[in-house]
Amino acid sequence: MRDHLFTPDSKQTPYWWDRVPRPALPQAALPARVDVLVIGSGYTGLSAALQTVRGGRSTLVLDAEDAGWGCSTRNGGQISTSIKPGYAELARRHGPETAFGIIREGQNSLAWVADFVAAEKIDADFGVVGRFHAAHSPSHYDALARQLASQHKGLEVEAHMVPRAEQHSELGTDAYFGGAVFARHASIDPARFHQGMLDRALAAGAQVAPHCAATAIRRDGAGFQVQTARGQVAARNVIVATNGYTSGLTPWLHRRAIPIGSYVIATEPLAPEVMARLMPRKRIVSDTRKVVYYYRASPDGRRILFGGRVSLSETDPRISGPRLHDAMTGIFPELATTRISHSWCGFVAYTFDELMHVGAHEGVHYAMGYCGSGVGMAGYLGMRVGQQVLGLKEGRTALDGVSFQTRPFYHGNPWFLAPSVLYYRWRDRLAR
Repeated sequence: MRDHLFTPDSKQTPYWWDRVPRPALPQAALPARVDVLVIGSGYTGLSAALQTVRGGRSTLVLDAEDAGWGCSTRNGGQISTSIKPGYAELARRHGPETAFGIIREGQNSLAWVADFVAAEKIDADFGVVGRFHAAHSPSHYDALARQLASQHKGLEVEAHMVPRAEQHSELGTDAYFGGAVFARHASIDPARFHQGMLDRALAAGAQVAPHCAATAIRRDGAGFQVQTARGQVAARNVIVATNGYTSGLTPWLHRRAIPIGSYVIATEPLAPEVMARLMPRKRIVSDTRKVVYYYRASPDGRRILFGGRVSLSETDPRISGPRLHDAMTGIFPELATTRISHSWCGFVAYTFDELMHVGAHEGVHYAMGYCGSGVGMAGYLGMRVGQQVLGLKEGRTALDGVSFQTRPFYHGNPWFLAPSVLYYRWRDRLAR
């Protein structure tokens, strides 16, 4: 397992947890009845709960693990405009008006994080640092340039191209063929962001019950009965906010959310001059591969946090760590002897149409399927679904009514993931 690549005190927990351990919440008795019961205590669930409790609804948030144990505190802390399909593809599927609105929702989600952090006074190392989106082939550089030159009117974003000859001003590597800088993309400490959201939900009066899994949801007249590991709770409304950890508790959603492990490492501290050479602008970074790598400097500027998909099936962080190290040193050869201090995994949720979804099925509200862009979109859509439960007109989104697709023979186990990864890696090697 190439253990020499790990520091002697390396951890298989997120780097972010060193500064913000999982919160120790009291095991209070569950209420017999609430207005709103939220399943999942990540960004989506807490953002929804903040809306409903501030709207005067008694609100209980359940989680099978510690609050924020899932990908809300395991991600890379990169915030973008979130929408993967382009305008032309979305217009083909849904018409130009809906396509315009969906892309605008992605832009709204990016702005929402900045506004929320400022309004709530959350100290989470938030910064508008910009993203360098690196081209892994000349053809991908040309495609990026065409994309920026033909942005749809009204959906323009601030961005510019960086040719390979100037690449070192953005990134200390020759592994790419230039790229695009998206100036408004941002970074954050995801665990501090989550903790700030949790603190505000609790202060507003929401009850958060960790280690209390929901085991069944049953319709009961105009409301629901939710069976939990600690008893039954009646609720007027239920919100499912489980994203990459969606289970058979909600079979309809389980058939639509595709859990995919995303693996991350943190390096041991690097010399300031090395960090200045490799990441001179402290941008967040991604690349044009379909099986994408994403990375950034730690908030203190001392480490590189490097993530991506490195196996066909889910694996152990002791195995994924060295593989990510190989990918990292393929980009930054001088890090070949740099060791890994943290190696971990979190589950994101993809969807068959590569869009996030928000709505209600048989009366149960949900928001999920962020396709790797949940740092901004999860909290934003959590807010919107909370507003929808309150019956507020501002809860409407351009994603309302967009069909949440599944496929035959899919029941929550992504059996097709390994061949899909193989296929996309082959395409990446061919630079298609």
